[in-house]
Amino acid sequence: MTDVIPPSDVTYPADGFALFPDRSVVAMRVGGELKDLATVVAETDAVEPVTIDSADGLAILRHSAAHVLAQAVQRIDPQANLGIGPPITDGFYYDFGVEQPFTPEDLKAIDKEMQRIIREGQRFVRRVVTDDEARVELAAEPFKLELIGLKGASSTGSAAGEYADGANVEVGAGELTIYDNVNRDGEVVWKDLCRGPHLPNTRMIGNGWALTRIAAAYWRGSEKNPQLQRIYGTAWPTKEDLRAHQQRLEEAAKRDHRRLGKELDLFSFPDEIGSGLSVWHPRGGIVRQEMEQHALHRHRAAGYTYVYTPHITKKDLFIESNHLVTYAEGMFPPIRMDEERDENGAITKQGVDYYLKPMNCPMHILIYRERARSYRDLPMRLAENGTVYRNELSGALHGLTRVRGFTQDDAHLFVTPEQLEGEVAEVLEFVLSLLRDFGLSDFELELSMRDDEKSKWIGDEAHWAEATDALRRVALASGLKLTEVAGEAAFYGPKIDLKVKDAIGRTWQLSTVQLDFNLPERFHLEFTDRDGIKKRPVMIHRALMGSIERFFAILLEHYAGAFPVWLAPVQVVGIPVAEEYYDYLDEVIVKLTRAGVRAEVDHSDDRMQKKIRTHTTHKVPLQLIAGEQDRAGGTVSFRFRDGTQENGVPIEDAVRRITGAIATRALVNTAEDLA
Repeated sequence: MTDVIPPSDVTYPADGFALFPDRSVVAMRVGGELKDLATVVAETDAVEPVTIDSADGLAILRHSAAHVLAQAVQRIDPQANLGIGPPITDGFYYDFGVEQPFTPEDLKAIDKEMQRIIREGQRFVRRVVTDDEARVELAAEPFKLELIGLKGASSTGSAAGEYADGANVEVGAGELTIYDNVNRDGEVVWKDLCRGPHLPNTRMIGNGWALTRIAAAYWRGSEKNPQLQRIYGTAWPTKEDLRAHQQRLEEAAKRDHRRLGKELDLFSFPDEIGSGLSVWHPRGGIVRQEMEQHALHRHRAAGYTYVYTPHITKKDLFIESNHLVTYAEGMFPPIRMDEERDENGAITKQGVDYYLKPMNCPMHILIYRERARSYRDLPMRLAENGTVYRNELSGALHGLTRVRGFTQDDAHLFVTPEQLEGEVAEVLEFVLSLLRDFGLSDFELELSMRDDEKSKWIGDEAHWAEATDALRRVALASGLKLTEVAGEAAFYGPKIDLKVKDAIGRTWQLSTVQLDFNLPERFHLEFTDRDGIKKRPVMIHRALMGSIERFFAILLEHYAGAFPVWLAPVQVVGIPVAEEYYDYLDEVIVKLTRAGVRAEVDHSDDRMQKKIRTHTTHKVPLQLIAGEQDRAGGTVSFRFRDGTQENGVPIEDAVRRITGAIATRALVNTAEDLA
């Protein structure tokens, strides 16, 4: 929130304009709920200002910009049907049903019309309507009519949370409302079904916005629905904020893992295989193998046991785990197998449905349940790099960060209730240590707690409270920033999410430590305590990288492809000044490879300068250059990623320094980085 304080001479009842004359305040929270500044409050109401630069304020700014976008489109094309227009991270979008796809020229015209609407200073005015009144007013808007029937979604939480579902921007659990755009003459010039809140007027949108791109999108995200045209935009409090955002986007584009994956020959998505299914090339495979091997060694040292489970399983397992009820839409269709027929084609044995697994946990549970367990067996830590398959919509796929087949660095821990807090503390300490090994260091935590509504979670309230308190104590003890979010826990237990900032300040959700009271009950898991009494273990789901594919993409963007030496596909490349020095460099490279370094000599016909440019583009950490002086003196010259060079380094020193950089997982871009 903000330090803005209402004037001392306010007469109640009063609206937000009287309470907060500061123009940086664009809305307010009344009793925790977001409201327009036009809302009238009593002196006894708990009121907090919302400034335009806060998370809530930015969401409201962007939502208001989305309304102006929709109004501009309908001014130009009155036949355009309105879909939804929510704010999203760093921006907004609006979906339209139009006869022809939008073009770049259309975008320019819409931009100009938006500027006119913003200059007009139209007021956003909230109006409560009945369902029937809304249907009459919006009779020409088929998508809005559908949304009216969705009324009933939650109306609590932060702006970011409220706007997470586009349909939820339009309708909620409470009153049905329409926002009118009212001009200076008091005339309603446009309207939209909307929950709000909004800025007081369009002029407050200012000039810190831009339309960014056009895309196709299925209505409400389902391929079964009509395809609409989506216009994206971004909005910020000032023009300077917009420019800073655009600069961040330019830097992010340079680091886009999809672009780097192609340029550095790391991975691809062949059309012949299918959308969201990656193929790892030799260079990418080396990086991935280094990641997996390092994590494997760390896990074994931390007391984890690796297991292996199949990619498919019978339907019954996912019935018992309840995934076919709670996660059916995310699973691929069943594969019918094991049917038998006689020579006449008659079925003699019915087939069985198998499913590609979307998660590893049910199979790990079966390993636990295979025999009786004692308290002496706990904690049991089962780990697996398990490949899972999820039926993601094609429009949601995004490089390696959102795919249909991926590998989780998964682990499931079975512990006694008394071991829970200590085990969670060890897991959190372990994940922070492991991520630091990969060069990440800027972390924060989020604690997801149960909803107040009992129907949204299972188990005993006391167990939930005890487990949540344990997670909170562990999170606070870490010293990291902790955000607590009510109502965000899964129905089966609270969790801690770890978020990390990358080199350009973007936040990524990475690791999850999830408690589970549900599956031990469903699978009747037990252990025998010291007194011979059968008890339920607590189950902890834990993925440190999230998925190996996504973590690889994050690292690739974090380092802009210039990996630390230990992860680089090619760690050292030898480049001779002239052809007669190939034999000398070959001998140097042999010494490096025997020391475990991934090193090679460039034997191509290219000139030396072109070789240097090529391997600089490929982001090889270290180039070894050798000429007559090097051969005569038993030395090499280092060339670093920043273009600087260190000459006359004895071969044994070079080998020692390179292997040292690998062993310490150093990021080497300059001479100073190579001790």
